[in-house]
Amino acid sequence: MKILVIGGGGREHSLVWKFSQSPRVEKIFAAPGNAGTASLAENVAIDVEDVMALAEFAQAENIGMTVVGPEAPLVLGIVDEFKKRGLRIFGPDKFAAQLEGSKKFCKEAMIRFGVPTAEYGEFTDPEAAKAYIREKGVPIVVKADGLAAGKGVIVARTLEEALDAVDLMMVAREFGDAGDVLVVEECLVGEEASFLAFCDGKSVVPMDSSQDHKPALDNDEGPNTGGMGAYSPAPVVTAELFDEVMETVMKPMVDGMAREGTPYVGILYGGLMIDNGKFKVLEFNCRFGDPECQPILMRLKSDLVDVLDAAIDGKLDQIELEWDDRATVCVVMASEGYPGSYPKGVEIAGLDVAAKLADVVVFHAGTRLNGGKVVTSGGRVLGVTAIGDGVAQAIERAYEAVKVVGWPGAHYRTDIGKKALNR
Repeated sequence: MKILVIGGGGREHSLVWKFSQSPRVEKIFAAPGNAGTASLAENVAIDVEDVMALAEFAQAENIGMTVVGPEAPLVLGIVDEFKKRGLRIFGPDKFAAQLEGSKKFCKEAMIRFGVPTAEYGEFTDPEAAKAYIREKGVPIVVKADGLAAGKGVIVARTLEEALDAVDLMMVAREFGDAGDVLVVEECLVGEEASFLAFCDGKSVVPMDSSQDHKPALDNDEGPNTGGMGAYSPAPVVTAELFDEVMETVMKPMVDGMAREGTPYVGILYGGLMIDNGKFKVLEFNCRFGDPECQPILMRLKSDLVDVLDAAIDGKLDQIELEWDDRATVCVVMASEGYPGSYPKGVEIAGLDVAAKLADVVVFHAGTRLNGGKVVTSGGRVLGVTAIGDGVAQAIERAYEAVKVVGWPGAHYRTDIGKKALNR
């Protein structure tokens, strides 16, 4: 089977890496891919949002399965277009992808299906949003309704920050149309965890738990990013809590969508806030998390092709996932200045040395090949991922690898996985 992976980040490199281990796969394409996918797949220079060009490529190459990494093509309706052409593709259709594409749609769905979430208000008028903020007080969370590359959420600690966030999104239009509608919600406290599952419209098959680290700096300080590291499993998600999330979050969402005639097929990713064993859902995503995908796939022993095939065919009830009992940790190495502006084209050293380390895989994110050399091309550049007989050993191995890879200005958090150790 030929497989097409859409995207060019660390998540997509890890998907390509996992597919390359399947005996069912004869060739992999990555669109657009990166310097890491180039060693396992053929990179294709098609933009992730060019739905028609991707569909035409899949038809011409007789692609057996397409897997969508990022959220933007899902929200644009890539699944609908592929299905219209009789092409096999894994992911939610345009309507269902609104769970991630619209914070308003997501919150309304959670309320309808009885999923525990934060109290909120939705606004199209900046002055009304500000009045609500003044009434509720701070801290409070201000969210742009639409997609904003993971940066459209501001946790405001002061009234001034909250009011400025409204102006940034609705008046200055920092995130364009994404700020047409604002969701303003109560600020939940606790520890975040990521809960991902495979869905086929009827069945929900959960993956093992994981935890992302969003803020740019140690101790969860600094601006929010797309994610600075992750580990799996996450001890904050106890066995009891795992079962409760399945019964009160994942199954109600999939059952509710099916009941309303809009079955959800794809990855359903619930972002949880957990406090003293109680939880609420922050948001849903419609794809693998990045960087959670890297440590999760490193632990998944099952053939991913079989799992996704079953999901597309509505046969997930026949699948039982097999996991490596060990722990995995992914440390993201980022460009200087990220999540703000950053330089590109800086040569990365030490990748050959890291490749020889046992139990380590360096997943590429913002990289490209330039005259045979690997150079930076994005904010998050590498996801250095290791497996070990416990979180402590996985952390040690990941940071050993981080020390041998580098480029001028590279920065990373030094405390990935620390919360697991504290437990």
